[in-house]
Amino acid sequence: MSERIPVQIIEPVAPFTAKVKVKSSDNMVFTRSFTGLFRNLRISGAGVLFLLFFGTVWLDWGDRQAVLWDLADSKFHVFGATFWPQDFILLSAILIICAFGLFAITVFAGRVWCGYTCPQSSWTWIFMWVEKITEGERNQRIKLDAAPWGLNKLARRSAKHTLWLAISLITSLTFVGYFTPIRPLAVELLTLQMGGVSLFWVLFFAGATYINAGWLREAVCMHMCPYARFQSVMFDKDTLTVSYDAARGENRGPRKRDVAPAAVGLGDCIDCQMCVQVCPTGIDIRDGLQMECIGCAACIDACDSIMDKMGYERGLVGYTSERQLQGGKTHLLRPRLIGYTAVLAVMIGALVLALVERPMVSLDVSKDRGLFRENSVGQIENIYSLKIINKTQQRQRYHLALVDGASFQLQGKTEVSLAAGEIIDLPVSVAMLAEHPDSSSQSIAFEVLDIAHPEVRSVAKSRFVAPLNR
Repeated sequence: MSERIPVQIIEPVAPFTAKVKVKSSDNMVFTRSFTGLFRNLRISGAGVLFLLFFGTVWLDWGDRQAVLWDLADSKFHVFGATFWPQDFILLSAILIICAFGLFAITVFAGRVWCGYTCPQSSWTWIFMWVEKITEGERNQRIKLDAAPWGLNKLARRSAKHTLWLAISLITSLTFVGYFTPIRPLAVELLTLQMGGVSLFWVLFFAGATYINAGWLREAVCMHMCPYARFQSVMFDKDTLTVSYDAARGENRGPRKRDVAPAAVGLGDCIDCQMCVQVCPTGIDIRDGLQMECIGCAACIDACDSIMDKMGYERGLVGYTSERQLQGGKTHLLRPRLIGYTAVLAVMIGALVLALVERPMVSLDVSKDRGLFRENSVGQIENIYSLKIINKTQQRQRYHLALVDGASFQLQGKTEVSLAAGEIIDLPVSVAMLAEHPDSSSQSIAFEVLDIAHPEVRSVAKSRFVAPLNR
């Protein structure tokens, strides 16, 4: 027990380093251009989203912008529908539905949202394309990054950043255009007459786009996006993720095309590093599923192209489940996915029903701060302010009344005419008909009714205050 355990000092072995330069001295990822099925899918999907984002803002609906969040008047126009602050519960429902949709697609196929439709990823791909056309392909960009400053480097870098800033400014103008009419906003920008508030937000979002897509890039996905942290809790053994088939690919190593891998003790992976070079976050998918992987499938396209050249079967890197990698069969329909899908369907149905049944007239009641008063005939009165909103796109006539108001009488205007989207604050008084009230505070309800369409109505409750002893 008193003998000492012999200790031997072992020199640490340097970790494996890639044979190709993946990042520059400032940790910037240099990606290689590639083609393939998933790249085409991503471009097509992103193209549709860009068309919607940049095109919808220029559409008109009658005499106004088709889609406009009018902050000044607290109205949100979506083509023929107008939403008011009272309808913001619907916005909450839409956000919840989007969250459940994200959960469902993540359970099924991992981070496809990040790889194909996330704005951060989409704009980063655009900025990377700008890098390619201004600074050249991957090897050229690496050499340019390491080269000393000169006219060539200055010209290429200036062209790149000029295009980045132009894209950022157009993106920012479009985004702000959903909150302020886009046409006068664009004219003000071009004529350098933009007001201080609008100019601040245009420059703010332009700067955010330029920094996020041009400089931060993968750092947003790896360090700032919370989705990367909690995505794994939604995965199961049947989730389709971008994975490397180690059983088929190992051992890795270069070989001639006409040499059978088994003859030289190798797997199908020729260790060409193409999957690393095309990755926008600079990871090696062969190290297994990683938090940094955004599921863009760039490595799948790159690897498939190499497999085609070598005459091997595609799929060494592909959308595969953990169960399939272990030799089993992927179960596409499973309780967790069915549950998310069912909840999502119910929520979408409820939202559609809420939109269809949304009252097109709104009524809010505010009681005057005075408790009560006595009118000229000796009746107790309470004063109220009725806020009525016409949510339709046409002028409407409304009738005002009390619901089950046998003991009370509404005094003042009982009919109003409101233009499309008009808001009116109408003061009214309510007189109590009973001489001896049963309670000092009683519930009453006001009703506003569309005269042309009696089914369109809104009811709001309030309180009537009266003295018990008279």
